[in-house]
Amino acid sequence: MRKSQTAEQVLRNLQTSHVVTNELAHGNGDLIKALKIVGMAGPFKVVDPWQLEDEKGVTRINAGGYSAVPFGDRYPELIEFVIDYLRQGSSMGLPQQSASEWRAELESRLVEKLAEHAPSHKDSQIFFSNSGAEAIESAIKFATHYRPKAKTFINFTRAYHGKTTGALNLTPNPDYQQQLRHRAFDVITLPFGDAQAFTDEITRRGADDIIGVIFEPVQGEAGVLVPPKEFLKNIDELCKRHGILTIADEIQTGLGRSGYWFASIEWGGMDPDIITLAKPLGGGLTATGATIARRKIFGKMLGGLHAKQQSNTFGGNNLAMAIGLKSLDILEQKNLVERARQLGERGSKRLNALAQTYPGLISETRSFGLLFAAQFAPVTPTHNIVYGPKQLNSEFTGLLALMMWHKAGVLGNFSLNAHRTIRLTPALTMPEQMFDEMFDRLETSAKEHRTSWRMFLRTNSKTVLKLANFALFS
Repeated sequence: MRKSQTAEQVLRNLQTSHVVTNELAHGNGDLIKALKIVGMAGPFKVVDPWQLEDEKGVTRINAGGYSAVPFGDRYPELIEFVIDYLRQGSSMGLPQQSASEWRAELESRLVEKLAEHAPSHKDSQIFFSNSGAEAIESAIKFATHYRPKAKTFINFTRAYHGKTTGALNLTPNPDYQQQLRHRAFDVITLPFGDAQAFTDEITRRGADDIIGVIFEPVQGEAGVLVPPKEFLKNIDELCKRHGILTIADEIQTGLGRSGYWFASIEWGGMDPDIITLAKPLGGGLTATGATIARRKIFGKMLGGLHAKQQSNTFGGNNLAMAIGLKSLDILEQKNLVERARQLGERGSKRLNALAQTYPGLISETRSFGLLFAAQFAPVTPTHNIVYGPKQLNSEFTGLLALMMWHKAGVLGNFSLNAHRTIRLTPALTMPEQMFDEMFDRLETSAKEHRTSWRMFLRTNSKTVLKLANFALFS
């Protein structure tokens, strides 16, 4: 066994030969194994905020990051601020039982920004955590405490709200749930975008049994699924009529990427009771989740002597709060919300043109702000040529597409929640020339392959066999 290194040695010794070996041995080995098969195991070095260099010295445009890298990796303005904070600041690290200047300011700024678009939230309160999934867990607890006699949540097909136990209940994907589904409350899953189905369910079940409805304004992990615009407003009106809570999962869409500060409010016409945020608040450097709830809802769980009923060790720590506050500064000062909308329209046209020109390769495209998705045509028209069932063929197609774009010089996002779909989530600060170059590379790749079947034929046979063996026998 190789001797482990100190932190200083890892910082200064940039050799990568043992990184993958150690990950395979002691980390999530099968994930690294799959990434190694498709040539994407890394590790990667940051060339600039928008480009990464792999272990072979190849530079690629980074449109990955699952929406959690709002400004790109190691964005200079944010890095400089963090250095100043660490060198000049005098704040304690974990203000668990005291007020915090950083937390107080971030709370104030977020509520102020929310109230600009939804005035009813002018006195709302915030609970900070360490991830989007934790923000959802907090939302579940706030809602159940507020409506203790109700037993059911409503969610929607293809939703993704996280993989912690409670959040997993609200993520209707059998691959994720399996034996881990928690049974503390019932869940009714309805078709996303179908307001009539929602109305019918409320009538059938009765509003008194329903704690709340949780939704993404636009489903990100499902492949950027955009509902009919009136859908969200109809849900909001019906819930308010019956006293059912509305929980907006804005973890991907909130704070800019969608082209809105809060897509559920500005685009969807809602006034949700609880809003969850996360990814952009970390600035690509740290993990932060936030659950914003109306004061009357917040107080039901964390009022009086119950103020410590929901807590965590690291949520609201000063470094995370400082980064969150600086991230809001950057979003506002550089007008990145509007920029995301404008660049999104530009990118959408480029992606749509690819689908129209090469329908045998890309069967459908979807976009919303700087959330892009390309759904690829199946590698095989039947589902028994490559290696079996429809689902495996779908995942195989997605992996081949991810590899194709990777070889073209673009890093994308793969998801088990979106069949045959690769998503692009470029930084909101990506220079326009590089943004255009990203789509130029995708276009060149499409010209070379033209169909999904050709994408398969151009893949090394050893890679295909390794993928098939991994899928069937791991």
